[in-house]
Amino acid sequence: MRESRNRSLSFSRRRILELAAAAAFVGGSAAAVVRTRGYTLRRGQVLASLCAWQFVVVEHAARRIAASDGASGPPIPTADELEVAGFVDTWLAGLDDRVRRDFGRFLAYIEHLAPIGVGLGSRFTRLAPRDQDRVLASAEVSSSGLIRAGFEGLKALVFMGYYRDPRTWRIVGYDGPFVARPPGGWW
Repeated sequence: MRESRNRSLSFSRRRILELAAAAAFVGGSAAAVVRTRGYTLRRGQVLASLCAWQFVVVEHAARRIAASDGASGPPIPTADELEVAGFVDTWLAGLDDRVRRDFGRFLAYIEHLAPIGVGLGSRFTRLAPRDQDRVLASAEVSSSGLIRAGFEGLKALVFMGYYRDPRTWRIVGYDGPFVARPPGGWW
């Protein structure tokens, strides 16, 4: 009787690893649910490829990446006015599933892990603009090639979304394309 009781209380290493993996999965899933709550979209916003939390991260990142440097001159449109995050969402919808998955993973890194790397304990989207700049700057110069590549991809998409709009062309001195050019020029 004693031998059968001891056998029922002992676990093999394999069983312990299985239980630990299951606990990590359940814990990670619960954390993911909690960490991806509290993101709101504007009323009527329909997404093509991103989920709500990813879209909000792109909105915040676009505001910082395409932020005005405060120079005087003509008014400079914001990333929100030009709906840069919506452009990024639509652009990503046309890409391969693996690319979208990897981009989503990079957004998760920016939202949840990168702030910790610069000594901040909050989500990226809850940080002040100056702290968001610190997080993005750390990704830009990261020792990890994957992190730097993710940042470059995000920055490229933001700039594509920003400078596609004729309201931004004057900022860089671009007079617009000749194709379908209005008689008085673009600006």
